[in-house]
Amino acid sequence: MSNDLPGVDVDLADGILRVTLNRPARMNAVQTETLEAVADAFDKYADDSAVRVVLLTGTGRAFCSGADLAGKDLSAPPSADTIDAANRVAATIRAFPRPVIGAVNGAAAGVGVSLALSCDLTVAKESSYFLLAFAKIGLMPDGGASALVAASIGRARALKMALLAERLPAPEALQAGLIADVYADDEFDTAVEQLATRLAQGPTSALGSTKCAINDATLTELDNAFARERAGQLELLGSADFTEGVSAFREKRPAVFGRG
Repeated sequence: MSNDLPGVDVDLADGILRVTLNRPARMNAVQTETLEAVADAFDKYADDSAVRVVLLTGTGRAFCSGADLAGKDLSAPPSADTIDAANRVAATIRAFPRPVIGAVNGAAAGVGVSLALSCDLTVAKESSYFLLAFAKIGLMPDGGASALVAASIGRARALKMALLAERLPAPEALQAGLIADVYADDEFDTAVEQLATRLAQGPTSALGSTKCAINDATLTELDNAFARERAGQLELLGSADFTEGVSAFREKRPAVFGRG
């Protein structure tokens, strides 16, 4: 069974629900509609007993490069639409009653980090990396990233990722505890399929209960993070620093932020 949503491919076979970001020309950068389509796919199959595991991944050389800034109208009033959609995806994945694998096949940047870490088992290609790029355009992490990252690697490392906006290569992400495993590039697809099949053949109810129990114990701040990030991001979206950050991004030059 398969269907195509805006920038998202969905396929169910052999107990594995595959949700694939499919905007390779934009490195799977997401729009509000893309995020809503991902959340809709999880909602649609939440009560489907044919689904035993979900695999979330991307097409091409990126997992997700963040929010799509192409065509962003910097003169328009700040909108929470994309933030709300990102929060909905993270919450929906976290609440999904079966295990979700995040297969990071390339760059995971911005809200792409939130999507990856919302999953229960996040694995990555050796050449991939994670980047909380928000500070580069005058914004703060959203999509629950402030809670998801800190819950995995602690306050100090989370602040380093968020404040310095530096790439964290997949092997270092594994060592830090951000993700569950790393596979060699030429072994990635096979290893991910083997992992998905293993989970699909496991005790579905027990795995779902285990997922929920561990998430409940470790992501106690996720809902509060959604609210804090939404409020902070809406303010920042109306700032001169954001306008400068996006302009610099489009013009491929270093941003010059204000000092006030």
